[in-house]
Amino acid sequence: MSKITTLADLEALYGQPVEAATVKEVDRLTPHYRAYIEAAPFAALATSGPEGLDCSPRGDKPGFVRIHDDKTLMLPDRRGNNRVDSLRNIVRNPQVAMLFLIPGVTNTLRVNGRAHLSVDPELLESFAVEDKAPRSVTVIAVESVYFQCGRALIRSELWDPRRHVDPKSLPSAGQILAALSENRVGGTIYDREWPGRAAKTMW
Repeated sequence: MSKITTLADLEALYGQPVEAATVKEVDRLTPHYRAYIEAAPFAALATSGPEGLDCSPRGDKPGFVRIHDDKTLMLPDRRGNNRVDSLRNIVRNPQVAMLFLIPGVTNTLRVNGRAHLSVDPELLESFAVEDKAPRSVTVIAVESVYFQCGRALIRSELWDPRRHVDPKSLPSAGQILAALSENRVGGTIYDREWPGRAAKTMW
């Protein structure tokens, strides 16, 4: 198999980006880019640590990632499975990347920066939902921001309801857990109880 092993080979294959692909990248949150973040109910958070890479979904009501100023974002850590893979990485390596998605919009927004975790009581309380504050907030110092054109979402037809997959056509979480644990955890009881458990522990 032929491999690309040098930047020179890569650039010879792809050439140079057009101006529109480079001028869109800035080091701050412009009014246009702010609008995307304020409208986004979902983002993927990428981190890196000694054990390797991690990419984790993050979602809440639109604007759940707070814009503190033109160079700072704040992301509350809502309840989850307590693996804290992303947070473990941030404690040891502050480099992060985020990809924001907005339902129905094909452009996405990419943010790269450096992060730290804050447990300041007043900051945590400011993110409380239903009187439940997050245990930490990821504070991101923005280093670069740019939009990604819509080709990937257009090709995938991600927002087309006609392309939605019936969840029953795929293995359920309970089935996966049961298979991997020799039935110690998971199974039909897990699947039956999960919606109620999630509703009670959303925040």
